[in-house]
Amino acid sequence: MKIDLTETTASKVNKALVQGRRTIGTPAIGMVLTLVIVTDEENAYDALKAANEASREHPSRTLVVIKRVSRSPRDRAKARLDAEVRVGADAGTGETVVLRLYGEAINHAQSVVLPLLLPDAPVVVWWPVNAPVDAARDPLGALAQRRVTDMYTAENPIRELAERADAYSPGDTDLSWTRITPWRSMLAAALDQLPCKVAEVEVEGEEFNPSVELLGMWLADRLGVPVRRLLSAGPGLTAVRMETDCGPVALDRADGSLATLAMQGQPDRNVALKRRETAELLAEELRRLDPDDTYAATLKYGVDRLGEPQRAQTPLAAKAAESSDKPADADAAGAAEASEGKSESSEPKAKAPAKKPASKKAASKADAKAASE
Repeated sequence: MKIDLTETTASKVNKALVQGRRTIGTPAIGMVLTLVIVTDEENAYDALKAANEASREHPSRTLVVIKRVSRSPRDRAKARLDAEVRVGADAGTGETVVLRLYGEAINHAQSVVLPLLLPDAPVVVWWPVNAPVDAARDPLGALAQRRVTDMYTAENPIRELAERADAYSPGDTDLSWTRITPWRSMLAAALDQLPCKVAEVEVEGEEFNPSVELLGMWLADRLGVPVRRLLSAGPGLTAVRMETDCGPVALDRADGSLATLAMQGQPDRNVALKRRETAELLAEELRRLDPDDTYAATLKYGVDRLGEPQRAQTPLAAKAAESSDKPADADAAGAAEASEGKSESSEPKAKAPAKKPASKKAASKADAKAASE
């Protein structure tokens, strides 16, 4: 069921929610939290679809805040609120209210959202795109116990990663961190099987992917070893290789779905590491509403300590490159020296041209001249 409200208020939206529940015959409220989605018109559909799928696991009241910037100066000065109330099958397992703010109402979105929050229930704010750097100080973020962003959508994810480390507040999290949960679980389980000490780690993935950086920072912080950041064509994370005193450990995912875990002395195993949809990532974040201390420690480690990423090479290519550096130069130098020595020893030196004896006629002319002088 959908109820459209034009130039409305928050109190009228609340009345429409009650009316919609009575109409479909479900007056009781069984929702566990309020999810506030702050997005634009272009990304609102995908974000709302992901929220509806996540509501099957976490029934919630979803408030979608869309800030519409008017081109006309007169419209920008006039505050206006349009709302679309969805209940029943159109709202998943909870309730959905789409709020479109115009004019001065954009600057006071928290005043519109506050009366619509579920009483005595936690609040989660999610920015699918265009998230503020300091989400805790945002007027809408200040209402929430949990603030979810996504650095993957940023223009410069690596710079965004450093800025979020400086502005971190308890309760902040990011879907780029959620994407590496299966990788962290698999690597921790692999190291639990080997009572070995890790000496060096390589993390390989596509360029400008904050999930790859976060995984490298997490490994460096937890293991206390240097981590090399290698670039690949993707998709996403492609491999993690660890050098231990018991032999190499590698988790390689080349196709984005199935990975291979290789450990010294054990047969290779196939591991399901499928790239997950946004709805799965959001549902995972809604399972815990307390601060994520591991994410905070990883951010504080600092992305600049990983160094500049390098182009990844296969072992054969690396070996070939290693063997073709100095030996090739030495061979070239040796060949040059040999050729020079050969040219000096084998080729005869050019002799100075022999002076031809003067003819008798020329000699007699010279004698006559000398006599006359």
